[in-house]
Amino acid sequence: MTADGSYHHGNLRAALLERAEAVLTASGAEGLSLRGLARDLGVSHAAPSRHFRDRQALLDALAVSGFTTLKARLRSAAAGGTDGADGADEAAGPVGARLVGARLAGLGRAYVDFAVGHTALLDLMFTVKHADDSSAELRELGHESLLIVARLMEEGQRTGAVRPGDPVQLAQVAFSTVHGLATLAVAALLDDTPLSEAMELALEVLLAGLRPGR
Repeated sequence: MTADGSYHHGNLRAALLERAEAVLTASGAEGLSLRGLARDLGVSHAAPSRHFRDRQALLDALAVSGFTTLKARLRSAAAGGTDGADGADEAAGPVGARLVGARLAGLGRAYVDFAVGHTALLDLMFTVKHADDSSAELRELGHESLLIVARLMEEGQRTGAVRPGDPVQLAQVAFSTVHGLATLAVAALLDDTPLSEAMELALEVLLAGLRPGR
């Protein structure tokens, strides 16, 4: 136990970030303050400053945490749900192409799941990343998420699952498809179509468009 209640030095930072995301989701970034988080967690007003020098540092840390989580989910999906970094190269041919296609679909589902489940956090992540004073760590984390998809596109090209072209550009198009779907879902613009159904159709169309022409 410490002077700040049940929070030890090692877990107060995590608790602050967890509570900050909850406030972000409920009230937006304008509702976030270090004093408010301290009050919510029942710690001294000075306690959060041991981990975040100011409110902007808290927002930066939230964005880093979000990108780290997203990157981990994408890496797992790219590896076919295993703990591997990006999955092993599949053999060329129909079987390899199907397996890569399944992993690309898994990437799409992972992104939509994160985007719909953490909408406010994702908005903050992109806002902070594209700020003029964004950190190198944030920019690198954001770029790495794109590279995970691009590397799988390259693998798909070797197996015959993906058309020729710049893998990064193909990854950007794939991201735009699933991000757009998530945006429609969050805005309740899918009408009576369930998200799961819309997602599978979008992935089917996306994967068909990525296949080499016959």
